[in-house]
Amino acid sequence: MDGILALADGRTFRGTLFGATEEAAEGEVVFNTSMSGYQEVLTDPSYCGQMVVMTSPLIGNTGINPEDYESDRPHLSGFIIKELSGIPSNWRSTGTLDEFLKQHNVVGLQGLDTRALTRHIRDKGAQQAVISNDLSNPDALIQKAKASPIMEGQDLVQQVTCKEPYGWNEGDWDLRLGYSNLSNNGHKENFFVVAYDFGIKRNILRRLTQVGCKVKVVPATTPAKAVLEMKPDGVFLSNGPGDPAAVSYAIQNVRDLVGKVPIFGICLGHQILNLALGGTTYKLQFGHHGGNQPVMDLRKRKVEITSQNHGFAVDDKTGSDDVEITCINLNDQTVEGIRHKKYPVSSVQYHPEASPGPQDSAYLFQDFVSLMKENR
Repeated sequence: MDGILALADGRTFRGTLFGATEEAAEGEVVFNTSMSGYQEVLTDPSYCGQMVVMTSPLIGNTGINPEDYESDRPHLSGFIIKELSGIPSNWRSTGTLDEFLKQHNVVGLQGLDTRALTRHIRDKGAQQAVISNDLSNPDALIQKAKASPIMEGQDLVQQVTCKEPYGWNEGDWDLRLGYSNLSNNGHKENFFVVAYDFGIKRNILRRLTQVGCKVKVVPATTPAKAVLEMKPDGVFLSNGPGDPAAVSYAIQNVRDLVGKVPIFGICLGHQILNLALGGTTYKLQFGHHGGNQPVMDLRKRKVEITSQNHGFAVDDKTGSDDVEITCINLNDQTVEGIRHKKYPVSSVQYHPEASPGPQDSAYLFQDFVSLMKENR
């Protein structure tokens, strides 16, 4: 079935629908430069409210398997690719990408010029768009895209956070055994971490568990007082979708936790922490989405290649004098990490758990453990 992508600025692209072909989709269209890991991209809650363009030309070639999910289901609005692989080939595969999108009512569009679309987004910026199977009136679709809610001001965390607290004990993947269960005597659970779920990825939880943390995941609205009553050794602030400035309840809760317990944040958690410390955030033109972003650690003068997925950034000209910038992005000099000079508090904009992407920064989870150990 033919389909069309209509952007709010009037540009249109035509292709062929797959997945939930009878559905229409709308959201902010962004591009991801990862060469592999489309399953992790699809199931990353940080993409809620967005349609993702993959710049890698052939997608679906390894099929779908449940072990590589980063959450229980896909949260993105639409999936746009150059070519859908007709024959998935992987011994772990249990289904095709087309079947997966159908099952979860996600619209896919293939066969369009994704290189031209990516260049357009780079030049004009990420923007609202619509995917439809109705090609009869492109102007109406453009108007619909223009009327779609923009990302600024949207609290999308409420759509992806857990409803009730839960424990996590799953560790790393083993080729023969699958994911390890590290509950009870599975490993030395030395540190108790409460993780705020703003849209948390499973591999973050695995990384925390693997370095010796007993993890309890709590909903995004959990009051700081309730967290402190659990007497955690540390608090983790997760990734997630939408505008960080719109998540006012989380900002206040984090503000109430600073100085009382060690804190480590990633992505949206990094932005929320900065807002709690008096900083501000702003919308990037097209964001950072992919597994190849170079970051400089200013203290070590060391470059790491990182996985990233965010559309907002921390303003380096705002914030407290007690906050030190620890990392910057070498592509555009945006803030990639901070630490507090007085309190055991730090965060990074990128994803040290990768999935997909490089693991140059995986040591940061052990650094968090060391921070909790020093401040016990």
